[in-house]
Amino acid sequence: MTNYSGPPSTPRISEAVILMAGSGSRLRTDGTNLPKPLVPVFGRPLILYALEALAFAGIKKVHLVVGFQRDLIKARVRPLIPAEVDVCFIENRDWQKQNGISVLAAANQVEAPFLLIMSDHLFDQSILDLLLCTAVPDQVNLAIDRKLDSIFDLTDATKVRTSGDRIIAMGKDLASYDAIDTGLFVCPADIFSYLEHARRNGDCSLTDGVRLMAGADKVRGVDIGDAWWQDVDTPEMLQRAEEHVGAILNR
Repeated sequence: MTNYSGPPSTPRISEAVILMAGSGSRLRTDGTNLPKPLVPVFGRPLILYALEALAFAGIKKVHLVVGFQRDLIKARVRPLIPAEVDVCFIENRDWQKQNGISVLAAANQVEAPFLLIMSDHLFDQSILDLLLCTAVPDQVNLAIDRKLDSIFDLTDATKVRTSGDRIIAMGKDLASYDAIDTGLFVCPADIFSYLEHARRNGDCSLTDGVRLMAGADKVRGVDIGDAWWQDVDTPEMLQRAEEHVGAILNR
């Protein structure tokens, strides 16, 4: 959720990748046939919030990794693109695999370091600005939320265990953790080689690659403090997001 509080400092990172290739099957259980990025949140397509936030943060080029219903998404998203942003679509023909394959689809097209975000996450502008201002270029910089009591569906969340600002373990089934992965990253170029190394039977998740990098002490957590974010993965999460967005827009 874009929360405008003034212009951000000039970023040294000018490119971003948005993952939006999956089918969003859990969200579509409410009867909607729209691809998840096009699902309305308080009357606006979900993906529009991310595009506006990136434009406001000074990102100049956005790579959209598409797969499921890619032609429909391309047609619907093109009119939403902010004028100051150059967008290119990257097709992931293996979109039914895990999201690490979607990241790898951008390997030869994005200039590192780059922002990496999920198309189904809403977030305060301050999180993006914080990542841009504090990112260490040769590390994975992951925005983490330590407000565990505020997480809407903790069971579904990717858990993170930290030591200072270092991420030492992560996973949905992690038993001991002190933070949550918000799905916003600044990534170095070698994220791609770690993802390739993490492949098993031609498949891997983004978490698989980041976990390998954490083992090499190459992942740092960036605490978002009081900032808000919400994954929109189920009808219940969508309702929660609409309540928050509506409260902000109706102030």
